[in-house]
Amino acid sequence: MGSVQSISMAQVAKIAGVSHQTVSRVINNFPGVKPQTRERVEEVIRQTGYVPNTTARTLVTKRSRMIGVITVGSFLYGPTQSISSIEQAARAQDYTTLLATVTEESRSEFFGAVDNFMQRSIDALIIVAARHLTTKFAAELELSIPVLLVSSPSPLSENLNILWVDQDGGARLAIRHLIQLGHRNIAFLTGPDNWMDARQRREAATDEAERNNLKLIEFPGDWGAQSGYQAGIALASMPKETRPTAVFSANDHMALGLFAAFHKCGISVPSDISVIGFDNVPESEYYSPPLSTVEQDFSSLGHKVLANALHLIEEEETDFAPIPTHLVIRESTSRPWNHER
Repeated sequence: MGSVQSISMAQVAKIAGVSHQTVSRVINNFPGVKPQTRERVEEVIRQTGYVPNTTARTLVTKRSRMIGVITVGSFLYGPTQSISSIEQAARAQDYTTLLATVTEESRSEFFGAVDNFMQRSIDALIIVAARHLTTKFAAELELSIPVLLVSSPSPLSENLNILWVDQDGGARLAIRHLIQLGHRNIAFLTGPDNWMDARQRREAATDEAERNNLKLIEFPGDWGAQSGYQAGIALASMPKETRPTAVFSANDHMALGLFAAFHKCGISVPSDISVIGFDNVPESEYYSPPLSTVEQDFSSLGHKVLANALHLIEEEETDFAPIPTHLVIRESTSRPWNHER
């Protein structure tokens, strides 16, 4: 019989006549391996006595104290802050996080990252799923370890362990704030529709407006300041009498673009038009004027995600209530210029 030290996964794959990815899928009991192939690989493993190195290292404790984190490549504030807060919370609990950044459209990258993590005997898997496809891939997983999704809820995530910041409540806070100031003609600068958070904000903002017998005027956005600038130019070209008196921007970066366009066109914020954002990025209080916005508490999110991952590992009670959002009122919102005094 072989020993842990005497044979590698590559050698097992060579003897069985398969790829090392196939050996990994057999070891981790992944679907998609033909029964006869699985039997052949398992027989080689029995004959050689092969044990993955990381597994051998954790035979006594049954814990590697490692958690895998998968995210789609993005430099945007929300995803990066989510990952950072999870890493900080993990370090505080003496856990190591292994990060894999994948391309959204790439099924092979996603499942390859999962394979790699499982070879290293992670205790749990956290998936930061900003977009629809990542959630779809997560729903297909059948693993022997806990899986936790960080994403706004959707039909695809109904059977998953999921945690999210309350995008619905945050969008409603923004619309209510504008309505309470007296605004009735409100524009909404949307986020990209393939982002789960953007969908939640759009649906909630639209519904909140309709509950107050209002219809939002939508402008498409892509999270970037340039799309905010383009929307601002379009708004500035409208006659003042019919132009919306307020804009809800689905994130703060697009609001910065709005400010630039309005400044160029001689439109004053908030005297001529109010603007409220979403995220409360660190720079938002230094916008000119300082931006009213909706704050997402990413620190609380990270700690709660990590705590629930550990509870799942130990089969303890979990708490998947969403993280609340908070309204931050600054100087970019006021009563509309045509408000009856």
